[in-house]
Amino acid sequence: MSKKKDQEDVLQGAQNVSAGAESAAPAAGEKAAPAAPGGSPGANAEERCASLEAEAADLKDKLLRKQADFENFRKRMIREREDAARYANAALLTDIIGLIDDFERAIRSAEESRDFPSFLQGVSMIEKQLVEMLENRWGLKRFASVGEGFDPNKHEAVLRVEGPADARPTVVEDYQKGYYLHERVLRPARVKVMVPAAEQAPPGAREDGGEDRASDGHDETARPGS
Repeated sequence: MSKKKDQEDVLQGAQNVSAGAESAAPAAGEKAAPAAPGGSPGANAEERCASLEAEAADLKDKLLRKQADFENFRKRMIREREDAARYANAALLTDIIGLIDDFERAIRSAEESRDFPSFLQGVSMIEKQLVEMLENRWGLKRFASVGEGFDPNKHEAVLRVEGPADARPTVVEDYQKGYYLHERVLRPARVKVMVPAAEQAPPGAREDGGEDRASDGHDETARPGS
């Protein structure tokens, strides 16, 4: 009886193994199924390479356009800077043109009338207008120096004359007026300076005793600017 039971268990185990093998076969078949058409690794790599080449070409085109735009901008800035330097004084010259017209009218009037006092008065008025225009519109201011202490930053000593021993260096005559451009000295004034008898003359003046002219190429009879 026991022997028969053992034979039946062996037979049943064999049947179970056979059934398991049959149920596993479809799964193995699914794993071994071939890839879908068009999905091979080689085709994907070619598509990716073509996409990168197109992107690189597009970026190169954009870079060349940017370089061309920058070069055009650089040339335009150079032209504008040159034009600005060339025509920087246009507004100033426009103001001066009007005064030139006034001079021409004054000269024609003097030629016709031969009235020197009127001509002198007209020229003096034009000179006043010119100085006021340059000061109000352009910051060019003329300064007088007589009575001021000698300042080498704004005065050029052309002559010197000895004064009292306790006197300080002082401008006593203004041969050529100086000018400021805004707060900066544009041209120093050329002056005669009184210095103490015991002191050395200011820089630029020669000390020969009494009243002397600086060694600047002028003779003893002519004044600077005459």
